[in-house]
Amino acid sequence: MRLKLISKLTISASAVLIIFMAIFAYVNLATMRKLLLEEAILDADKLSETIIKTTHYQMLEDDRERVYQMISEVGTQADIERIRLITKEGITIFSTDKNEIGAFLDKKAAACNMCHAGEKPLLHASSMNRSRVFRVGENKEVLGMAKAIYTEKKCYTAPCHFHPKDARILGVLDVIVSLDGMHRQLASYRNKIIVAAIILLGITSLCLSLSLRQLVSKPVKQLLRQTEKLSRGEMDDSINFSSADELGELANSFNIMTQKLKNARNELEEWARTLEVRVEERGRKLKQIQSQLVRSEKLASLGKLAAGVAHEINNPLTGILMFASLTRKNENLEPSVKNDLDMIITETQRCAQIVKGLLDFSRESVPQKKPSSINAIMDATLALIENQSRFQNIAITREYSQEIPHVLVDPNQIEQVFVNMLLNASDAMPSGGKILIKTDTRENHVRVTITDTGTGISEENLEKIFDPFFTTKDARGTGLGLSVSYGIIESHGGKIEVESAVGIGTTVTIILPLPEGNTYAGNP
Repeated sequence: MRLKLISKLTISASAVLIIFMAIFAYVNLATMRKLLLEEAILDADKLSETIIKTTHYQMLEDDRERVYQMISEVGTQADIERIRLITKEGITIFSTDKNEIGAFLDKKAAACNMCHAGEKPLLHASSMNRSRVFRVGENKEVLGMAKAIYTEKKCYTAPCHFHPKDARILGVLDVIVSLDGMHRQLASYRNKIIVAAIILLGITSLCLSLSLRQLVSKPVKQLLRQTEKLSRGEMDDSINFSSADELGELANSFNIMTQKLKNARNELEEWARTLEVRVEERGRKLKQIQSQLVRSEKLASLGKLAAGVAHEINNPLTGILMFASLTRKNENLEPSVKNDLDMIITETQRCAQIVKGLLDFSRESVPQKKPSSINAIMDATLALIENQSRFQNIAITREYSQEIPHVLVDPNQIEQVFVNMLLNASDAMPSGGKILIKTDTRENHVRVTITDTGTGISEENLEKIFDPFFTTKDARGTGLGLSVSYGIIESHGGKIEVESAVGIGTTVTIILPLPEGNTYAGNP
């Protein structure tokens, strides 16, 4: 059977209390026995002195019968075992026990050795030295008190006595009393101590049990219940126990641990709920980074190829254009030939424009950066193009942040990028529409967002818009504008992000880094 904690503590405390009470009772009983024995010795000594003084006159008169009679009467009292008179030679001349009369006692006997223990007998001895405790029969304990009868002047001057003057001790009066009364008192006292100890032990155990139940058992049970709840995953409850002792600190620590476990579980559940979204988002970002890396490698390879092709084609095109122009000035040519020459000049100029775009795409020109205002560059760009006929039916809205710091850019190249983005937006809205231009800052970069309400870009084409020579404008475009813009922004340490939906519109976000030490903590 498993004992409860309260029972173990109560039993342990009770056992310690019993041991201390037993030691206390033993010491107390031993002290009481000593006191009662001393009192019995004093009483026996007084009795001996009383007998001697009472019989003193009869002894002077040598009225032995009367002395013996008086001693016999005293010997009939309760708890007096026997009284005897012993001469200094050791002969028992009288005893209440008739069998002892005439018996000879050796000096080593218990009644004599208090004075004759040494080489020279003692004339005087204290009552404690003259007393002795011994047993009569098997179980009876008695106290013996030997008192010397000294010679007085009346003894050796009286005519009836024959004691010499130099005899100091005439004899010994030996009184033996029973110690049953003392044992009865000790037994009564012992029983009272036992009863008091049992009552005290019961009251102490009850008080201890109630105290431990309130101070120890109740908090421990609360901790146990809370532990069981934690094992079942129930973390909403806490231990409602406040105390300044170690159990109070333990309960407070347990509540803190429960709250931390609950927070950790909530975080794990939140991670589990959002893990799929996070994985999808991470996959999308990785795919986007991979696409940017592939695009960068593709642009670098195509740039080298385009530089070589443009260099080889540019010289023949220049010759064709020059000779066709000179021939066109000949007034003797027939009109049909002049029309053919005009077509050659136009197409040659178009090829020259394409070659120029190839050279711009392949040329890695170093940006001439300087601190510039993005808002000012955008205003200059709009002033350059918004008066063109293609922008007549397009409403342009500007939402600039006035807290944008200057950034290190090449104003001409950034303006070229803005022109390309705005021209593409206008081409996507042939019947008119709206363009929203926003500028703001986020942490350590500046963002320029251009949103149109045009036809949008399909998801299939969205991944190809920065590829060289990719265009959706048929013969009107070369497919190099966005590629050139991408290279410019990349050379500035930024990036371009495009979001589009068919039939809704397109949003182009240009991100440029802020200079180090000029980090802006704007609203996200």
